[in-house]
Parts: sequence; structure tokens; C-alpha cells
Amino acid sequence: MLCLTGLPLIFSAEIDDLLDPPPAAPVAARAMAAHVDETVRQAYHAWPGQRVRLAVFDADSARVVLHLSPHADDDFDRMHELAFDARTGALLRDGAPAGDAVMDTILQLHVRLFAGLPGELFLGVMGLVFVAAIVSGVALYAPFMRRLRFGDIRWRRSGRLRWLDLHNFLGIVTACWVLIVALTGFMNTLATPLFGLWQIRDVAPVLRPFAHDAPVIPATPLSAAMRAAEEAVPGMTTRFVTFPSHRNGSPDHYVVWTQGRSKLLSRFMTPVLVDATSGRIMFVGKMPWYLRFLEICRPLHFGDYGGLGLKCLWGVLDLATMVVLGSGLYLLLSRPRHPARLPDAGAHGLLEEEAA
Repeated sequence: MLCLTGLPLIFSAEIDDLLDPPPAAPVAARAMAAHVDETVRQAYHAWPGQRVRLAVFDADSARVVLHLSPHADDDFDRMHELAFDARTGALLRDGAPAGDAVMDTILQLHVRLFAGLPGELFLGVMGLVFVAAIVSGVALYAPFMRRLRFGDIRWRRSGRLRWLDLHNFLGIVTACWVLIVALTGFMNTLATPLFGLWQIRDVAPVLRPFAHDAPVIPATPLSAAMRAAEEAVPGMTTRFVTFPSHRNGSPDHYVVWTQGRSKLLSRFMTPVLVDATSGRIMFVGKMPWYLRFLEICRPLHFGDYGGLGLKCLWGVLDLATMVVLGSGLYLLLSRPRHPARLPDAGAHGLLEEEAA
């Protein structure tokens, strides 16, 4: 299930661009704020009485996406989105793009099994079990294949032996990649509790004085808040901004999430709290080491930090892993039923055929 759902997620950006073509070529990250205040005005004009909750900036697709809801503290599933051309501020669409619900369903299945935090933690346990299976398979490979040259497939023997050789060959070739994906996937399942720990230890004390305030309507333009945040963290650019709210933010502040400008640092996020009334910097969040490590694991897991070439490699390895898993299941279910010989069969029940 994880391999099947992970395959389209590797190419999620390309699928998004296919379903919702970008209006123009990529723009410089610094140019994203040029028309952002105009987009906010257009959003309020199109949906009077609603509140902008989130602004997302995608320099690669030259889009600014605003999310609105009737109230500042509504659940996120009540929000709808408007997409604007970052170059001109023109409205591109009102509503989610076609196919967005399908990709979101695949992501929720892959990450949480539609079960929230318990689903994430269950998948984390499965990740550790998978790591144990990989390590044990590598340990068995050397003695099991000592009579064969590396990569030999006995095509003229029984179908079961052919699948056994293919299983062993693909398994050892992909072992390093699968181990990386399993370990980074395990780390990703800890994202919710790790971010929660950081919020409790570092963020909650800063926001406690504002906890009982009603969410303000920002007086500071969004572009000014973005400039102030980027000046506070040199070398970073704005990725998204949450508007005043009690949900994942502050009722009195913008939370400007910045990212590194280089490809290497583009996954390193730093939040900056900007007063929505005065525009002053109130707090710069220093991310702890465990969240930095998590930010490294995310692109490694999906292979989306090295362009389309690396994604294609990730896709091929994902398909090879499906063959390994499928052949392993076939070998398990088709093994000979000889109880007296089971002690000699080894962990995979196949040594009697190897001896033959």
C-alpha cells in the first residue's frame, strides 16, 4: 500500500502542474510579494465577510494561493482557495484544482491511513518492522547466494527458483535505498509529536500572553510583514503565511514561515512572528535539531530535492521494491509443505530448493 500510494506522491508536483497548469515560468522568490496585497484585496472583494487564513507562495509555478474561511478559527476543512498569478495579481481560479481531492486522499492514506495520529504512529511501527526485515534479508543474502555469481538468474529452472533469484537480486540491489526510505518514513511519522513538543517548549510561552485575545484584522499589509520577516532572517524567503488565528498561530500576529533560498536549504523552515497591527518583529523561532533532522528526512523520503531525474530514479526503485515484496509473498505462499524438513528450510523456507 505504501509503495502504491508513494509512487504518485513522488511526482505530485508534476501531477499538480498537469491538472492545474502554471500561468507562467518560475519567478524569482523575491518577486513573489509584488502583487500580494492586491490579491488579498481581490479575495476580500470576491468573498466579503470572510477571513484570509493562509497565503502560500510557489515561485516554481508563479502562483500565490490564498485560503479563506468564514471565521478566523474555523477548522481547516472549511477553507476554500483562490489562486492568483504572482506576476500580475490576476485571479486564476476560485476553488481547488481538479484532481486535488484525489491527491489529498492518496496523501492521507499514505501518511495516516485516514486514522489521524494513531494511523501515523502505527505506520511508524510498521516502518521499524520493515527495517528489521531489510536487515535480516541482507544478513541471509551472503550464505544463501554463496553458490551463485552476483546477479545470476536461473532461467531454466523452476518458476519458483527464477522468482527466488529475482527476489534476491532486486532485494540486495535496492536494499540501501529501501533502508533510507524506511528510516526517513519512520521519522516522518513522528512529525506531529515532534512539532507538538517544540510548540509546547518554545512557542507556547511566547504566545501565552495573547491566548485569550480575539483574532485581529491585520492593519499591516501582508507584503510589509513578509519584508520584515525576511530582513529578520537574512538568506531566507517566504514560503507561506498564516493570518491571525488561534489555530496553528497567534490571534495578534502573522506567522511568516521562511525557507532557505538555495536548493540545499529550501527545506529548512524558520517561523517569524510579525505583529499584525504594528508590523514589528515579535519572535524568531529557532528550530531544534530534531526538527531540522526531520526537515532533511522529508525530501529524502520522496526524492523531490533533485529535480525530475531523481524522481524518476525514485519511481524505478519504488517499482522494483514492489516486485521484491510481491515475489517474497509468492515465495512464502508457494513454499513446499514438508513439516519434517522445516528446520532445514531457513528463514524464507527455500534452502531445500537451493540445495537441490
